[in-house]
Amino acid sequence: MQPGQVFPAQYAQLLAEKAQQVGQLFSSFSMPPAQIFPSPAEHYRCRAEFRVWHDGDDLYHIMFDPETKTRHRIDYFPVAIKTIADFMPRLINALKRRPLLRNRLYQIDYLSGLNGELLVSLIYKKPVPAEWADEVRHLKAELTTDHPLDFIGRARKQKILVDRDFITEQLQVDNRQLSYQQVENSFSQPNATVNQQMLGWACNIARQLQGDLLELYCGNGNFSLALAPYFRQVVATELSKVSIKSAELNIKQNQIDNVQVLAMSAEDVSAALAQGNALKHIDLNGLALNTILVDPPRAGLDPATVQLVSRFDDILYISCNPATLADNLQTLTQTHEVRQFAFFDQFPYTHHMESGVWLRRKTD
Repeated sequence: MQPGQVFPAQYAQLLAEKAQQVGQLFSSFSMPPAQIFPSPAEHYRCRAEFRVWHDGDDLYHIMFDPETKTRHRIDYFPVAIKTIADFMPRLINALKRRPLLRNRLYQIDYLSGLNGELLVSLIYKKPVPAEWADEVRHLKAELTTDHPLDFIGRARKQKILVDRDFITEQLQVDNRQLSYQQVENSFSQPNATVNQQMLGWACNIARQLQGDLLELYCGNGNFSLALAPYFRQVVATELSKVSIKSAELNIKQNQIDNVQVLAMSAEDVSAALAQGNALKHIDLNGLALNTILVDPPRAGLDPATVQLVSRFDDILYISCNPATLADNLQTLTQTHEVRQFAFFDQFPYTHHMESGVWLRRKTD
């Protein structure tokens, strides 16, 4: 399969086969049947990155096959949401006529969302000249769209903004519209449609819970904002300064008053709770932290964090790596039972699968 290909007619079958293969990782556990949340079969990815190939007067996007390293020309990219896919050829044609912008252009990154905003990063191998900003403003005027369009110029130790370095995404969750700032070059969920389903799944579980929520690895508040109505207080932790700033802005923009974001690592949280210490300025005696949500990186939870998580009555575990989730479940299922299990197809036509598990403490 070449990079950038989609097969809509085969998608349902390919997803079923992938879910069956991934499900085998959990065959040794007592698991309920997995709910499967599909992606659109095409135009689903909200982030895309391409190398730029220069061939005389020609200029085009390329991707490399991850196995063979073969270079593939990309003229249209049906993997990306239509805002990106339709804009890519327009941008390339316009860049061909602007030597200042195309010279030494090495990479183009795109960030968009369901509401149509678009942010494009032009990345160069040499410093961006002072005239670049004026030239890209002319480009922006030429490529006018129905929604906000912004450009960033990047080179080593250099970042030039034309206007903004973020988009504002609008997600529909539980009959609510939530607004999220997503900053260029920081993490956001790549498949917004599946992300909405993932948030809805978590909200359906949260309705059955009570008390307060502790969230680790909160990013820009993706889950924090969606789950806030179902808990008295939400304490969310994150290390990235950019993500913390976005989370705080998102809390304010969505007029949410029961979410606090702390700059703490999962390891620091584990140590503080193990010793009965306060989390920064928050007095634990005033909280009923009986539910925890974790959305860790691909490495999964380290042993200390697994021990921390196992202290909670209810655990919501979102995983981008089923193998490390299965490894963590070896420990967690000693004290908890799996109540719900889900697959979220964030990455169609690949072997990657996002997973979700709700665990509740055993009562016997």
